[in-house]
Amino acid sequence: MTFKALINAVKYEKWCQVLTLLMRLTVGGVFIFSGFTKGIDPWGTCYKITDYFTAMGLEQWSATALFIAAALAALEFTLGVLIAVGAYRRGAPILALLLLLVMTPLTLWLAVTGAVPDCGCFGDALHLSNWATFGKNILLLLGVVYLLLFNTSLRGVYGPAVQWAVIALSFVFIMAIAYYGYFVQPLIDYRPYPVGTRLVTTAEEDSEESEDDFIFIYSKNGEEHEFTIDSLPDENDGWEYVTRYHARRPQGKIIIQNGDNLNGIAIQDEDGIDVTLDVLADSRRTVLLLFPALEQVGVVNSFALNEMNDAALVSDAQVVGLTSATAEQVEDWRDLSMASYPIYYMDDSELKMVARGNPAVVYVEDGVIKWKRTLSSLDNVEQAESLADMSNDYDSDNIMTSLLIAYLAAMLALLLLNRSHLVILSLFKRKNKKPETTD
Repeated sequence: MTFKALINAVKYEKWCQVLTLLMRLTVGGVFIFSGFTKGIDPWGTCYKITDYFTAMGLEQWSATALFIAAALAALEFTLGVLIAVGAYRRGAPILALLLLLVMTPLTLWLAVTGAVPDCGCFGDALHLSNWATFGKNILLLLGVVYLLLFNTSLRGVYGPAVQWAVIALSFVFIMAIAYYGYFVQPLIDYRPYPVGTRLVTTAEEDSEESEDDFIFIYSKNGEEHEFTIDSLPDENDGWEYVTRYHARRPQGKIIIQNGDNLNGIAIQDEDGIDVTLDVLADSRRTVLLLFPALEQVGVVNSFALNEMNDAALVSDAQVVGLTSATAEQVEDWRDLSMASYPIYYMDDSELKMVARGNPAVVYVEDGVIKWKRTLSSLDNVEQAESLADMSNDYDSDNIMTSLLIAYLAAMLALLLLNRSHLVILSLFKRKNKKPETTD
């Protein structure tokens, strides 16, 4: 018996069809989740793709990172939906196979070299080690190969005539989510500093979090190693600082003990002195202006920023700029923008974690993050009655729920429209079926 004959012999068995359904839901679910987490936070996906280009020595391609981030989110999410509902039963698994044939060797390279510590496959929603990511892709490959062989044994939810509409609806849904994530803030905040996070506590209030949780990564001779704060290597011996991350991230809190910043984000002045407690005092209202890439901020933004500073002064609040730029870049910005607010320095990775956007605006009151937005999404800086009300027009939970309900309702309506003729035909046949007669 040939291999093809063997496949045909078992593909219509009940167990094979059940396994096909499970494989559709599993493989499709992984692609949906991966695309969704990328789409929900396009800034984060863009940063991760830039890390890939840097590790490969392809910095000149960084300008395409945003386009690739959006395209990858749309492709993975839409492909996952197609696989899950059994649409394009031959084409969808082939496209998934081609995508995995690119991603699997890439994740193997990451696992072997450690060039990028976190692959970013599921954004900030779920962190996997590079070896775990490679293993996940191998399992997905096996699942896709199975679907290539047996996916046609089971009908899809939608008929061929409307499967293009499944693509259209899924694309519009994920792009709407990406729009809010890029131009305002992610609709779901998976990062350590969501709205409502208390940035300042005391060691007495939470003593179990008073230890330092930073892991520092240094490289030497092309190899990277991790160190704790108590075992940092000597840079005179050839070690070069790469980055740092939290081994355990307690909701982004800053623990203050005897005036020392022991954990969380650190804010420094131009002399390297820690001013975190001064900036984030829990009895003060503060507007944080975040500049992850100060050199890319257009001078046109300076008017809105200065306007916000004036509004804050009227409200007895302070405006503080935070950046990871060089001192020269900060001075250039001050000259161009005529900024009267102070600008301090913060680690680049933490700066991007607090809020998305360049620049981004974060309002902190009584040590708690009340809202955060990109500057471009704040239209009525002067007209706002108060700083606290400046972001009342953005309810991320309500928007996310509305988009999800609209998408699911449209998919259900499409299904009813597509399959209603079957119900009508069934009723028509039943009505015209002649009753059996007996002699």
